[in-house]
Amino acid sequence: MSMASEFKEFALKGNVMDLAVGVIIGAAFGKIVESLVGDIIMPIVGRIFGNLDFSNFFIKLAEGPAGIPQTFVELKKAGVPMLAYGNFITVAINFIILAFIIFLMVKQVNRLKKAAPPPPPAAPPEDVVLLKEIRDLLKSRS
Repeated sequence: MSMASEFKEFALKGNVMDLAVGVIIGAAFGKIVESLVGDIIMPIVGRIFGNLDFSNFFIKLAEGPAGIPQTFVELKKAGVPMLAYGNFITVAINFIILAFIIFLMVKQVNRLKKAAPPPPPAAPPEDVVLLKEIRDLLKSRS
């Protein structure tokens, strides 16, 4: 079997295609969660805690150039090394929300799997049926 045909067989297997679809949907879902956290949840959390902007929580590891605003975005553009723990908080919240949603999805799928009725028992082989009939006939004659 040539390398090209082996690769084609591998790439077209159901599991590989399912994985590819899962990765693509997961990436899109990650963007949705990122927007949910960054555009909806974090502003509400910031408002609750007194108009805090988590993106501006950082520690400068060196002084930046004079004359630029001392905001995270401007200092990052200037190449100033910083510990951006506010960004880390946002990413951690993204992860927690994403993990919780995936947990709920897996829990629902597992619940649906358990709810499926068991398959009916297979019919016994014909010779077993005949032997049972013979047994029953012998019992009725006794």
